[in-house]
Amino acid sequence: MPLTKTIFRQNCLDKIKNSPKHNRIYKNAKISSLLLGELKKFKNKKILFYTSLPFEADTAKPIKMLRKKYDIFVPFMEGESFKMVPFRLPLKKKKFGIYEAGNSLRKIKKIDIAIVPIVGVDGNLQRVGFGKGMYDRFFAKFKKRPYTIFIQSEFCFTKKFICDDYDITCDLIITPHIKVQNKNMAIKRK
Repeated sequence: MPLTKTIFRQNCLDKIKNSPKHNRIYKNAKISSLLLGELKKFKNKKILFYTSLPFEADTAKPIKMLRKKYDIFVPFMEGESFKMVPFRLPLKKKKFGIYEAGNSLRKIKKIDIAIVPIVGVDGNLQRVGFGKGMYDRFFAKFKKRPYTIFIQSEFCFTKKFICDDYDITCDLIITPHIKVQNKNMAIKRK
C-alpha cells in the first residue's frame, strides 16, 4: 500500500502519543533550549507561538521567557482558520482543547517568526498537521512568509513527497535530538 498523508499522519500521531511520558520533561527542556538559542539571533521581532496540547512540544517556558523582549502572539480560532492575538493571561480552553488568549480587535498583519507544531514532515519539509488546514489557510493570507520554525517532540519524517502544494514549509525544524535547516536539508544531531 502506498504511503499517503493520512496514513503517515496516523503513524506519526501513534509514535508521538505512545512515546514514554517520563521522557517528555527532558524532551521539552531540550526543545526549549534549542528554540531559545535560535531565537536569540533575532531582535525586536513579532513571534507567533502556538499553545501546546499535552502531546505536543511544550511552548510555555519559551513564551514566558520571551514575552518581555518580544511581541508574542498566539492563535485565536476563527472559522476554518485563526487570527493572531497578543498573548495574555488567562488562557481559556476552547475548540479542539486548545488554550487561547482572549479575542482582540487589533489587526496584526505581519509577524517575523512563526513557531508551528507539526505531526510530521515529508521529503520537501512540508508540514503534516492534524488535517484541519488551519495553518495552511492562515499562512496563505501573508504577502511575505515569516521565518518558520517547526517544533516536534518526536521526529516523524518520510523521504516521500506526500504533501499538497498548499502545505506550508519551514526554514528550520527543531526536535530534542535533531535540527534540520531547509536551506540545504542539513540534518544536525544535537
